[in-house]
Amino acid sequence: MKKESIFFTVTLSFILSILLVIACFSIILLNKQSSDEINLKKKYFPIVNKILQEYKSVDVNSSIVNDLKALNIEIVRDRQIKSALLYNPKTQVLIQRELKSYLIRVIALKKTNYIFIKKKNSKSSIDAFVLIDTNTQKTNSLILYFLSFGVILIILILLYLSTLRKLYPLKSLREKIPFLAQENFDFKCCDTTKRDEVSLMALEFKETASKLGALKESRNIFIEDIMNELNAAIEEGDSLIKLNNTEENAQKLKTVFSKLNILMDDFSSMKEMIISPRKDIVKNNLYLEEIIAKALFKLNIDENKIENESQNIKLLVNGELFSVAVKNLIDNAVKYSSDGKVKILTNEDEIIIENSGNKLPNELETYFISYFKEEEKEDRLNEDFGLGLYIAHNILEANDYVLEYEYEYENGINRFKIVKESIEN
Repeated sequence: MKKESIFFTVTLSFILSILLVIACFSIILLNKQSSDEINLKKKYFPIVNKILQEYKSVDVNSSIVNDLKALNIEIVRDRQIKSALLYNPKTQVLIQRELKSYLIRVIALKKTNYIFIKKKNSKSSIDAFVLIDTNTQKTNSLILYFLSFGVILIILILLYLSTLRKLYPLKSLREKIPFLAQENFDFKCCDTTKRDEVSLMALEFKETASKLGALKESRNIFIEDIMNELNAAIEEGDSLIKLNNTEENAQKLKTVFSKLNILMDDFSSMKEMIISPRKDIVKNNLYLEEIIAKALFKLNIDENKIENESQNIKLLVNGELFSVAVKNLIDNAVKYSSDGKVKILTNEDEIIIENSGNKLPNELETYFISYFKEEEKEDRLNEDFGLGLYIAHNILEANDYVLEYEYEYENGINRFKIVKESIEN
């Protein structure tokens, strides 16, 4: 694990936290031990001092017995009990003090405290003066201390593991990000339902990678469509060149070159759209009449084929791009009209382009998708209107409009609607 790694920092912080907790508990236990010794001295040494000062001996007599009973202290007289107490390995020496002639100890056995007073010149401990505290108050505070330490330790470990788990997507991202340069947009590693910052960042990366993947496919199909359109025009022009140089063929050849110029103009307008379909574009207030005029000029189409019954509504759009979208819709409508005519209408803010003819062979949304299965892609490339609808959709989307389609079976009318995108969308 590298020192610069965030995982190293988290692990080091965890280890330091454990060491600090251990140090704190050690200090607390030492303070407790010192405090317990002070309390034992305050409680028992005055009793010992009183016995030694007032009675100048530790002989068992009634006067001592009565005074001790008042303090809940009794004298242990049975030598066997003394022996069991003094020679028991479980007996703990709590505190010890040596005077000139006496050795004083406070000892404990089975949660009971005893005072042990022995003359230094006495050879047998059994002859020592032993007192029992009948009111010993023992608490399990030491157990509570260790229990608290255990709980804190477990919490720290769980927090450490939880933090590592939350940071794990960072490791996966670090491993995956270099693949972006290779246009590998598979970020399945970032699937998560968590809502912490790291998980949200991983989800953002996943969504961004998904958008980049879709954009790549969109770019590829767009380029394929461009090549298909250009090749078709070039092949048509090549076949015309081989024919006799008649006025009719010259006019057809001129039409081919005119179409190529229109295509190049469209592709030039779409340059930024290829890079980013929803890129912010400059919008101006324009009237529909201006947009239609630009579209018809680019088409160089016979005005008799157009029935313009639209109202001159005001639009906030990019004029160049929006006119390309309208041009493509009009061009498709003319191509596939059964009578070669197109009608342009408006309904409040809606712009409607309709013609008489067969229904679209596929759902409209099919032409908006940036990638297909191979067989679907091939079918689309064979459809001349695929590129026109694809370009129109992306341009309208960038201008906050959507393209809708409906077919009137009774009269055989295709109706394309340019509708302002709702706030919910």
